[in-house]
Amino acid sequence: MSKEENKADCDCRYKVETICQLSDSSIADQWGALSFPIYQSATFAHRGLGESTGFDYTRMQNPTRQQLEYVVAKLEHGIDALAFSSGMAAIATVMELFKPGDHFIIDADLYGGSVRLFNEISKKNGLEFSTADLSKEDVSLLIKENTKAVYLETPTNPMMNVSDIEAVAKKTHEKGAILIVDNTFLSPYYQNPIDFGADIVLHSGTKFLGGHHDTIGGFVIVKDKALDEKLRFIYKTTGAGLGPFDSWLLLRGIRTLAIRMDRSSDNARKLAEHLKTKKNVTRVIYPGLPEHPGYDIMKKQARGFGAMITFEVESEELVESILNNVELIYFAESLGGTETLITYPITQTHADVPKELLDKNGISDRILRLSVGIEAIDDLIQEFDRLLG
Repeated sequence: MSKEENKADCDCRYKVETICQLSDSSIADQWGALSFPIYQSATFAHRGLGESTGFDYTRMQNPTRQQLEYVVAKLEHGIDALAFSSGMAAIATVMELFKPGDHFIIDADLYGGSVRLFNEISKKNGLEFSTADLSKEDVSLLIKENTKAVYLETPTNPMMNVSDIEAVAKKTHEKGAILIVDNTFLSPYYQNPIDFGADIVLHSGTKFLGGHHDTIGGFVIVKDKALDEKLRFIYKTTGAGLGPFDSWLLLRGIRTLAIRMDRSSDNARKLAEHLKTKKNVTRVIYPGLPEHPGYDIMKKQARGFGAMITFEVESEELVESILNNVELIYFAESLGGTETLITYPITQTHADVPKELLDKNGISDRILRLSVGIEAIDDLIQEFDRLLG
């Protein structure tokens, strides 16, 4: 057995914390650099006619990007990962697998950018969509003859609904469709949808994988070689691959994924419990609270509850006061970094979602979303004591 074969065989035995530190020995740096080099090259020279180093042109592949894709595929238990210039580029590429007349069932509560893509671009291209609360509704009753895929987030953004991936996958596959799961909120450190039947897993790498709000990227991870070949063809044709420097930043971020997720999630649990004690907070939605309806499902399919909290306050005036007076935390539209961020979905992440869908999902002008960071929990609690009284 070669060194490369032995390494590939051993990877499955490593725990997720260790996989974050792995290198692809098939493209090992000749100088033994522990920080994988940035191959800032658009093109690569051939050694002769019919000979290639394995890299020809960075739009198709680049050593730094390939190293990143190797690590992400291992983390998500897929056969391959494709790294994109953004999470939205990743989703848009997946949609190119389908043709006019194909039907999708999508979760009613999704990131607003995904909803905008489906409503404004995918529908224009002839795709059909039905929405449902996939944490409650029986997907098998919604699938039609032309249904090709079911698309969900779990937990959802921002209302933190939890779907049973295994149950949805089983019913989806029985009808001949595929299951696509956006796993951004939990990251592969806490959840691996492929293990429960997902065919395609999506990530905004900008968030927990990158972890520092300093780069934008996205991922598609697959478990099927035929799907992978189709996506690789679209990938090289449309040209949305991640650049070398951003690939390196994401590689660096992933090295600390485990410790960041553990600290952020521990902070989130404690902060959620504290927010429950505030009289002017009318609802706290965090899947790590035992009263959350998806708590038991999370314990079955995830290794942790994540760092995202959604909460509702008693008035729009209080929302305005909070957002205008934050000091330690930041009023910003993103998630997954080391700093705690507060987001107002109705004017930020979900501004383009139709009002009737916002109302149906309970996304009102009193809803706020938190991405909890790694600060001292006592300081975070003190910040909310000041903001909420």
